Amino acid sequence: MPLVELNGIHINYEEHGSHYGTPILLTHAYAATLQMWKPQFDAWREYRVIGWDMRGHGGTDSPANQEDYTEKLTVEDMAALLSHLGIKEAVIGGLSLGGYISLEFQLAHPEIVRALILCNTGPGYRKDEARAGWNDFSIGYANRFEDRGLDGLGKGIEIDATKQYQRSAQGLAFAGRGILTQRDAKVMEHLERIDVPTLLVWGADDQRYQGGIDYMASKIPNARKVVIEGAGHAVNLYQPDAFNAAVLEFLRDNGM
Repeated sequence: MPLVELNGIHINYEEHGSHYGTPILLTHAYAATLQMWKPQFDAWREYRVIGWDMRGHGGTDSPANQEDYTEKLTVEDMAALLSHLGIKEAVIGGLSLGGYISLEFQLAHPEIVRALILCNTGPGYRKDEARAGWNDFSIGYANRFEDRGLDGLGKGIEIDATKQYQRSAQGLAFAGRGILTQRDAKVMEHLERIDVPTLLVWGADDQRYQGGIDYMASKIPNARKVVIEGAGHAVNLYQPDAFNAAVLEFLRDNGM
């Protein structure tokens, strides 16, 4: 697992597939790691697939101060990693929090984004009350790590696939408060201005994100929505063959 020092921290990442293929940067869910993308690393061999760990997760550093965990810093970590790898354009993808951060990245760095792959995620909340409810949930999740250490990870296919790689309960707590929480509706308000091909993947057993996926499908030009039956939140792990087929078809249909 390569480590590179960027933005004052060591970032853990892996590269798979062909160095000459279209680059794809994948961002994991909250409390998971890059290892949740292993079925994609194994299957997308014609592409240059990069997975990385966000601050506080897996092999990436866990800074000691809460202010070192923000959406903006996470987006800039992604940009710095791509620059380090000599990549000027990439497909940007993610699941859950990773999908939301991918939308944030497209808003901040549209010149880098060739396409988006957004999985079981949403664009945030327009109403302050709804956002406050999400933030209460996020902070409660974060607090579990301070109360219970890494036992706070709980259960889930993406957690089971990656928990052995987690190192810092405090880092996960900081990330929950600083990255998972949301502050405004700027991503939601930007959806209609996204001008790159966008794949929206929904695992049909994960009811929490159906509304968000449907809303994005109605607002993002050139969006393609794919529903994968028999799949929960980590759609890429529940039904990897169907997920891989949907993504590869999308990429090839768009000349990548």
